Amino acid sequence: MRKLSFAHKIFIGLTLSASLAMGAISFTVAPPAESAADRLDGTGLRPDNVHGRTAQEILARLERHYHKRQLNDQLSAEVLDRYLRDLDPNRLYFLQSDIEAFNQYRDRLDDQLSSGNLAAGYNIFNLYQVRVEESLTYLLQLLEEGIDKLDMNRTDTVLVDRREASWPLDESDKRDLWRRRLKDAVLTMRINGDLEEEIGTRLQRRYAGQLKRLQQSTPEDVFQIYINALTTTYDPHTNYYTPHNSENFTISMSRSLEGIGAVLQGEDEFTKVVRLVPGGPAAKGGVLKPADRIVGVAQEDQDVINVVGWRLDEVVNLIRGPKGTTVRLEVVPASSPSEHNTRVISIVRNKVVLEDQAAKSRIIELPDGDDVSRIGVIDIPTFYLDFEAMHRGDAEYTSTTRDVAKLIMQLKSDGIDGLIIDLRDNGGGALPEATQLVSLFIDRGPTVQVRDARGRVSAEPDQYPGKLYSGPMAVLVNRHSASASEIFAGAMQDYGRALIVGDETFGKGTVQTLIPLNHGQLKMTQAKFYRVSGGSNQHQGVIPDLPLPFVINKQEIGESALPNALPWDRIRPASFSPSADLTPFIEPLRRSLNKRIAKDPEYDYIREQIAMLDEMRNIRELPLNEDARRKYQKQTEDQRLKAENRLRRSRGLEPLKDIHSLIEEEEQRISAMQAGEQQPDQKDAWVLETGRVLVDLIGLTEKARIATLEPAA
Repeated sequence: MRKLSFAHKIFIGLTLSASLAMGAISFTVAPPAESAADRLDGTGLRPDNVHGRTAQEILARLERHYHKRQLNDQLSAEVLDRYLRDLDPNRLYFLQSDIEAFNQYRDRLDDQLSSGNLAAGYNIFNLYQVRVEESLTYLLQLLEEGIDKLDMNRTDTVLVDRREASWPLDESDKRDLWRRRLKDAVLTMRINGDLEEEIGTRLQRRYAGQLKRLQQSTPEDVFQIYINALTTTYDPHTNYYTPHNSENFTISMSRSLEGIGAVLQGEDEFTKVVRLVPGGPAAKGGVLKPADRIVGVAQEDQDVINVVGWRLDEVVNLIRGPKGTTVRLEVVPASSPSEHNTRVISIVRNKVVLEDQAAKSRIIELPDGDDVSRIGVIDIPTFYLDFEAMHRGDAEYTSTTRDVAKLIMQLKSDGIDGLIIDLRDNGGGALPEATQLVSLFIDRGPTVQVRDARGRVSAEPDQYPGKLYSGPMAVLVNRHSASASEIFAGAMQDYGRALIVGDETFGKGTVQTLIPLNHGQLKMTQAKFYRVSGGSNQHQGVIPDLPLPFVINKQEIGESALPNALPWDRIRPASFSPSADLTPFIEPLRRSLNKRIAKDPEYDYIREQIAMLDEMRNIRELPLNEDARRKYQKQTEDQRLKAENRLRRSRGLEPLKDIHSLIEEEEQRISAMQAGEQQPDQKDAWVLETGRVLVDLIGLTEKARIATLEPAA
């Protein structure tokens, strides 16, 4: 049985960072007012000869995908639906008659693709070009007439999420839809304080820019998005990259180039933030958040360039730049119900400093009856390893495990009573480091299992027999803890070595391989990780023993939020001996934890934030009447201000008088953090509560130990 090597440069993390094919791309102008039948006759963009051969090569490779799929009519239907969703996810462009015309391909794409025939994909795309141009041209006509001609006194509404809406019935229905969307954009900008004369100009620039992008599509662009409609029916991490975009795949804004330190992906027509790189400028600034959407980019004090509809690689190239220069991003916050509710943030580009990614430790002191417990905290932002230094024999090469070992030795000498490993927002990294880190806390045994596409299972053994630290321990995780983080947390839970505290983790439990092709390359899922207990981290992640609330939307972030994610399953457990059984302590610990956080103002604030975000996400329609819209905005701002002031009072701070004071204070805090003049808020409710859990665990285990020593009556 061949074992998958862990000695190679295997990195596992959120591999969506270069999912270029998921971004909307640009198109060539075509004459408007054509019917679906007119445009499905093969006119317009056509595939090059190499594309048909590449499609056949990709299909041959996909036969070795971890998820065994048959190329049949069912897959054909899924590819069609995925392709239409990738092109027009909010059902804004295609008409119902177009969709009906496309149904002729529903059971044919499998046969066509296997023979290298790409006509269906290009025909659909060519009609899409026509429909996009029609919509943008109509919007520009309305703006030319003047935004004062839009009636804001009617009781119209606009649908916030159109992913499951009906397709427009005809051109008149589509024009009504776009008129409403334009009114929504104008209202949002007006209420946000944009000058009246600037609103029309900005929107004209935005839609004219998108129309200009229509003229830059190539057969290569169409091939990539069409083929990815095929590959992503296998799983979301299997993607095709053209030769041009293959170069961008290996370039991370967190490593090779100077930039902002953010992992991005294309989603619909937007560029979406997947995660922030620890130690990067964006993470330090504290204002850009995962699931935010970037709609504009500006260099220094130049005008913002609208990037809606741009390819991901083009947006990334705009954001990158020399160290010390400023890039301004126009962002739609993740919590915003409207894509026109934007803010502009400034980030000074820099390289991610290794020291900022390194593990760090501190000690917190917590009351424990009449005594004080000292709890060590080790924050691990990422799993890092200097492969180059290791291979050239440098005895002092940098690695997560080495750094953590040194920190543990120091904490032990400082006399800690318990240890927290903080893996929040740790998106993965070097796999060998995750498995070696497990070795510091168990005596001996396997650390993780891997099953390949042929069903062969191998187990990675403990690298260092014996425990470096054997005291009470907790691992703190959240939804952004992924891949290598999940391997470590899962092993600690299975061995009974630590309590897992926090939120359900990301759920990334698959391994991808980059396969060179004659034309581009294919990133394909080839294996799956399993815990030593046999369960997979895939899809459901690591379930915490003791949950804590986080302001993170699991419907948008996590493996389960991705289309066609491979399911959770289990295999036979590995042979291992748990260090302890913490199960009897979990229920009393949970009762104590819940009792504390029910009265904690910090958690009151967190719960209020969650409730407000849930309320916004549940909004199906927004009013297009200006008075009603302003009333809605005022209610939202008042709710936010009240929550903020309740927290400020609990911290002994003066309440803020209005929403403008809150916004001004946030901007000052962000500017100070970016300039290195101010550290983030040190009152970390999650670390403090995890520390209290450990104090409780120490007390419970001591009572259990004493009870076992008492003689029987």
